[in-house]
Amino acid sequence: MEQAAICEALQRIEAALARVEGATRQAVDLRGRHEALIEQHEALATRHVTLKSSVEQSLSRIDGLIGQADK
Repeated sequence: MEQAAICEALQRIEAALARVEGATRQAVDLRGRHEALIEQHEALATRHVTLKSSVEQSLSRIDGLIGQADK
């Protein structure tokens, strides 16, 4: 009977370890995804700044052309 209890305890421990290993793999995967999303966000933020600057320059040129056409 004591041996059965020990075997059952070992099985529960092994099952718990398997769950921990699964959770660890999932955490590593989520961390990788998180880091990839951060990189994408930074790239998009840089692109946003570049596009905003380009639009501002284009609007300034258009304003200049309109000003010249009005003269």
